[in-house]
Amino acid sequence: MEARKKLFRYRKPYDVKATDDLFVTAMRKNAAFQYEHCPDYKRILDEQHFNPYEIKSMSDLADLPFIPTLYFKHHKLYSMPDRKMLIKVTSSGTSGMKSQVGFDIKSLLRGLSMVITVGKYHKLWSLRPTNYIIFGYEPNKNNHTAISKTAFGSTFFAPASSRTYALRNTKDGYKLDMEAMKQALIRHARKKQPIRTVGFPAYTYFLLKQLKEEGIKLHFPKGSKVTLGGGWKQFYAQKVDKEDFYALVEEVLGIPSKDCIEFFGAVEHPILYTDCRYHHFHIPVYGRVIIRDPDTMKPVSNGQIGIVNLLTPMVNSVPLLSVMTDDLGILHDEKCPCGVDSPYLEIIGRVGIQDIVTCAAGAEDLLKNS
Repeated sequence: MEARKKLFRYRKPYDVKATDDLFVTAMRKNAAFQYEHCPDYKRILDEQHFNPYEIKSMSDLADLPFIPTLYFKHHKLYSMPDRKMLIKVTSSGTSGMKSQVGFDIKSLLRGLSMVITVGKYHKLWSLRPTNYIIFGYEPNKNNHTAISKTAFGSTFFAPASSRTYALRNTKDGYKLDMEAMKQALIRHARKKQPIRTVGFPAYTYFLLKQLKEEGIKLHFPKGSKVTLGGGWKQFYAQKVDKEDFYALVEEVLGIPSKDCIEFFGAVEHPILYTDCRYHHFHIPVYGRVIIRDPDTMKPVSNGQIGIVNLLTPMVNSVPLLSVMTDDLGILHDEKCPCGVDSPYLEIIGRVGIQDIVTCAAGAEDLLKNS
């Protein structure tokens, strides 16, 4: 069995030390594939004098030229023809620009294996019918954002009895309907079926705050969960500490912190990061994280703040091997009380795109020439 298949079928999702060799081999083979099938990616590596066939260790991956997420917002960087891509998704485009990424069938199957394994580990799978309260977009054929598709996809962790959306699709575009969300919460809290909230933490927080101000306190049925994903986006200035957020969840909904689960990911890095019961994003075997100094772009030691560089060999159709985000983060390697040995990623905030100086000069040149 080839390295990448073994990696994405690995039964211990956080055993990163044991999978380093598998990860390196999978990265080398994927880098070679992208090099041979994507002319723009080949140009980037050639201009950096990087030979993908010579990747032999984790330290070599630190030298693999990364591509900033900004590049994907300006270019369709594909290694396969459109006809081989089963689906295409975009980023949310809150900055006015959207990345577009396509997925072939094999990449999607690897992703499915990952979701099944991670879901089992975090006890997300259930056979009990569940009412979903989704703080996100109601699906429609014109909405290709990854966040809308993943929110809908997360409603398959347990059979959906109902789905209520905060952002309703109307003839005038999406409209936020928080009153309908409030009424749905109150209505479903009176039933025996579990409730799962899904989606943007900002909308979740705003509704919980409103309920508290109105003196409304609910008690969600046993087996209910609050799940969060997609970040605070344009509401970043109103972001609250996790401790305060989860305290509000318990006060208003009766859901303890251990049943609050947050996800982290990106359309340019489709790996499922799921926080543990202490709300740490442990690095799964399917990806690796490098924290880089904002000035030199050199890797920094664990425990130091820098720009988050995400690596994965998951996708064939787009060269997403090493992506530079505009997130500031810290990689922690101290022991977590949850018992997982994998380092965990703490997201501190975001930097302006003008502050990111990319080492991938080829990518930068291509941007200037577009």
